[in-house]
Amino acid sequence: MIKIRAKQGDFLYPCEQLIERQKELPVHILGDLTIEEFLRDYWQKKPVLIRNAWPDFEPLLAADELAGLSLEEELESRIVMEEGPEGPWDIMKGPFTEETYGELPEEKWTLLVQGVDQWIPEAADLLEHFRFLPTWRIDDLMISYAVDGGSVGPHYDQYDVFLLQAEGQREWRIGQMCGEQSSILKGPKIRILESFEETDRWVLNPGDMLYLPPQLAHYGISQGECQTYSIGFRAPSQAELAQSALDRVLETSNEDQRYSDADYSQSEGPVGEITAAAKGRLKALLEEAMMKPELLGDILGNLMTEAKYPEHQADTLDEEEWDLWRAQHGSMPDLRRAEQARFAFQQLESGLRFYAQGKSYELEQGDAELAQLLSATHMYPAESIATVSCSEKGYNLLKGLWLAQLIYEDEQE
Repeated sequence: MIKIRAKQGDFLYPCEQLIERQKELPVHILGDLTIEEFLRDYWQKKPVLIRNAWPDFEPLLAADELAGLSLEEELESRIVMEEGPEGPWDIMKGPFTEETYGELPEEKWTLLVQGVDQWIPEAADLLEHFRFLPTWRIDDLMISYAVDGGSVGPHYDQYDVFLLQAEGQREWRIGQMCGEQSSILKGPKIRILESFEETDRWVLNPGDMLYLPPQLAHYGISQGECQTYSIGFRAPSQAELAQSALDRVLETSNEDQRYSDADYSQSEGPVGEITAAAKGRLKALLEEAMMKPELLGDILGNLMTEAKYPEHQADTLDEEEWDLWRAQHGSMPDLRRAEQARFAFQQLESGLRFYAQGKSYELEQGDAELAQLLSATHMYPAESIATVSCSEKGYNLLKGLWLAQLIYEDEQE
């Protein structure tokens, strides 16, 4: 049973309650698989179990410290009980209190804390080892703690996920591919599959990792107390992408861009019919508006870098603070991407466009190395920044990111 030790607010400060930062982190977490083999044979295709993917892995947080995070209003947290007071697969949403944990049953419940990487630098460090995939696809790190028999039921997700066993043991059962047509149990507030067709079953130990592609049914059950780290990937829906595309088209269109049929002929068909030719003209008009490579990059760049929790965005600093900070440093110090920041960029014929928190910034072609550095990782050593070529636009980008508190000085030894 969890006993709360972390107090509210502790997680916002240097993480004294965390294990000492590992100096030598693993650079390869796919076991015997190469990155090429994983991408070719498994990514978005089928599951794969990787034994000892992270040798000697230790959880970043003890169970009671994780529970301490769930007391915080800023964090998204849930507790799922297989046999809850309101029926099977009952769910409670945080923030919780210490009394909440004192009232829970002895078994069959799970605590889930979302976006831990947004608040704890060490958790953000962990995501670095998944950057063999597009960095703008990485969503967040969710940590779950479960007592014996704890589970969130048989379900499926619409995104890729790596399930890293951090502590204890969890049994994973794998089932069928699912979709909108899959039957969901009526009654529970969470989506539980009505039918689960088991195909495989494994027990994961600390350091083991299971990759699951989207829409694959899975069912995890804790064997004793355990912690599981879920690394999820953003997968915007067609509707989200269409909305982003429409927003961009509305920004760039004008009244002169209209449907036209200068090639119309009466031979097309009856005058009251919307003919195949008419639909073809509309298709061409929409494709011209929406299918330009630059605009497609904007759609993904703006959408995929939007803040997961925009309400927690830090206030922008005053330019005088930048001048004072620069005056304190003869050269640029070690920098770090803010835990809540998301970056990406695209190449254009005339330059580059950099994306941060759903906004875009114009850069010169000579800023390509800077854009690559900022978007590829979250730690920027002083020596790397010093050797990167940078135009005035690139310098202003660094300045703007610092003022928006999307990058900050890394003072950790």
